[in-house]
Amino acid sequence: MFTFIRRRLIASAITLVGVVVLVFFLARLTGSPVDLFFPEGASPQRIAEFNRVYGLDKPVIEQFGIFVINALRGDFGNSIWQQRPAMAAAWGEVPMTLLLALIAMSVSILVALVLGSLAATHRFGAIDRVVTFVSLVAGSIPSFWFALVGILVFAVQLHLVPTSGSASPLAWVLPVATLSLGPIGILTQVVRGAMIDVLTSGYVRNARARGFNSRRIVYRHALRNAALPIISVAGDIAAGMVNGAVIVGVVFAFPGIGRLIVGAILNRDYPVLQASVVVVGISVIVLNFIVDLIYMAVDPRVRLT
Repeated sequence: MFTFIRRRLIASAITLVGVVVLVFFLARLTGSPVDLFFPEGASPQRIAEFNRVYGLDKPVIEQFGIFVINALRGDFGNSIWQQRPAMAAAWGEVPMTLLLALIAMSVSILVALVLGSLAATHRFGAIDRVVTFVSLVAGSIPSFWFALVGILVFAVQLHLVPTSGSASPLAWVLPVATLSLGPIGILTQVVRGAMIDVLTSGYVRNARARGFNSRRIVYRHALRNAALPIISVAGDIAAGMVNGAVIVGVVFAFPGIGRLIVGAILNRDYPVLQASVVVVGISVIVLNFIVDLIYMAVDPRVRLT
């Protein structure tokens, strides 16, 4: 197990460093923050002082070297946009993002387990056809389109939920639905396929022949043995929910790391952007470890070697 952890940490660290280096150079291709924070005709002295304070007066390669040295100490500089430590700004938005992702992932898994199990137990029947059609549609709808249509229909026309923010429980409905829709469609198909494989296996047919309760066979025995592919896909989806968090942050003005990243890009706030990428990378690495541990707990035959 320790060998697995060491290898996973090394591979994850290399990937994270590569992404951070890429973001460092790509961010600077968008232009200088001076163009946004100073009006035309600003004095050269003020611009030079601004560049000096934020280290933008040096060549890009030298800036990168300074960034690496400071990053190894955990210092990502101060936010140009928010005037506070960049890493503090990034970590401050993580709890809301994780809470939103946790709720959306929980809803996705629960709905997918129910729909997928129903489709598998009524294979090729009317319920299976309806569930398959609905899941394929849900998995095909773009998140940004669903978010905009949801605001237009449920917030603007029907006045059932707020258009933005997170101040009330109703304000969470559309963001959670936006993040959950695609995963529900994908996971439902995965649950259906995995359950069909298990329900047609020899030990399930033997249990039915002995008169065991059909519901107990499905939800206690078959579902557990079908859990491995479900956990794998769910882990990948959960790690990718930060992409949905960006959409939710922009469309619904929902607080979180997604809105922070978009704001940092628009304001050319290099320190916050770089710190946010590191925070997201660390979160994904930790999540992958959790998924691996759950994988081993569900099936003791799996060993992290």
